[in-house]
Amino acid sequence: MKNPETTLLIVDDEKNTREGLARALQRTYRVLTAESGPEALRVLQTEPVDLVLSDVRMPEMDGLTLMKRAQSAEPPPVFVLLTAYGTIDAAVEATKAGAYDYLTKPVDLDRLETVLQRALASRKMEVENRRLREQLDQRFGLESIIGQSPQIRELQETIRQVAPSRATVLIEGESGTGKELVARALHQLSPRSRGPFIAVHCAALSPTLLESELFGHERGAFTGAVARHTGRFEAADGGTLFLDEIGEIAAGVQVKILRALEEHRFERVGGSDTVEVDVRLIAATNRNLPQMVAEGRFREDLYYRLNVVTIVLPPLRERAEDIPLLVAHFLQEFSAENEKPTPVLSPEAMDMMLTYPWPGNVRELRNAIERMVVLAKGDRLTVRDLPPALREHAQSRTGGAKATAEDGRPSAFSLEETERRMILRALEAVQGNRARAAEQLGISRRTLHRKLNEYGLRNVAPAGRRGRRAHAS
Repeated sequence: MKNPETTLLIVDDEKNTREGLARALQRTYRVLTAESGPEALRVLQTEPVDLVLSDVRMPEMDGLTLMKRAQSAEPPPVFVLLTAYGTIDAAVEATKAGAYDYLTKPVDLDRLETVLQRALASRKMEVENRRLREQLDQRFGLESIIGQSPQIRELQETIRQVAPSRATVLIEGESGTGKELVARALHQLSPRSRGPFIAVHCAALSPTLLESELFGHERGAFTGAVARHTGRFEAADGGTLFLDEIGEIAAGVQVKILRALEEHRFERVGGSDTVEVDVRLIAATNRNLPQMVAEGRFREDLYYRLNVVTIVLPPLRERAEDIPLLVAHFLQEFSAENEKPTPVLSPEAMDMMLTYPWPGNVRELRNAIERMVVLAKGDRLTVRDLPPALREHAQSRTGGAKATAEDGRPSAFSLEETERRMILRALEAVQGNRARAAEQLGISRRTLHRKLNEYGLRNVAPAGRRGRRAHAS
């Protein structure tokens, strides 16, 4: 069956072999020919070639040299080599250097067709893998850092500069500002992009579990350790390890991380064998690490080892001009995900989004847009479709019924007061379930706990729960 979309290049200095193979294969493929390596390179510069069928031993340039030089094509063609009996060793070496396979002369045409089909299938898979990697680069590269504000442009330039280096990076920013996106962009734009990107959310694990998760453990290291476990440092070898919320790590684990960073080696929990790794570390925090160092809650030496390059992410309220771009992006994303037409946001609704302080930052905005798309009843989103927190904030700004101080006078709430009221409303809406309240607010549960402490709300229960407890007593 003719496949004109697949192009083969036959390279052989023997005219009879070259033309005989061309006649046999042109019934199935689009066939080009070249009588030397230099001529083949000229063909490759002007023609999209899928597979090169080349003799190994040729004057001017042998087949192995041709294969090496052809790798600059994008994507490079797959090579199948032809060899006489006396050059089989060279052909075997060529396969180790990247050739798909080799065939001996005279060529068995049935065997040739089988090898060509397999080689082309292999190349198709490689091309598809490249396409998927490019999509990954687009998703987690700079394209994922959405915005045109001066802060975002500066951030993008910093990422471009820092990504190619081996330097440890500390990303600082409020919860929901996109610290993991920045870490992934640094990885995707680095020479390590073909290696693994391993993320660990440190606050989600106890100190004992975190140590095992980071460094692995040997069988019998502790109760329940029934087999050897490979840790995240080991899994990230050759790539990037991202430690989120590193300010939550216990002192004992901090010591082990410091040693792993300085010596590129460690021992698994319960083991004595040294494991060597090549890992680039990126850490992130929403805490004030210098203050924690001053208070003795974070090791000073580890802080300075992490703080080689610091990237500070601006909160969304400080780059409101990026909100329309983010809204448009999330509307398209969630409309496609839910197989709905992309709705239009009314100017009034956009105004409310622009003036809302977004305490949960981009994560909160993303959650809000997803909610609106899922619940949308038409192709236009209005003020009525906004989450309650946004509408109530707008009422407070315009002196509505909910924007009054205790003495009855209109009151414009500060960011802190707005945050405090939002947290109380969220807790009340979910009957005090803090995990669900954090999810509704677009923040982590640990951040919610910290906010409760800051605003003196640690022991405050929603009105509904207080009422039930009073009734029960």
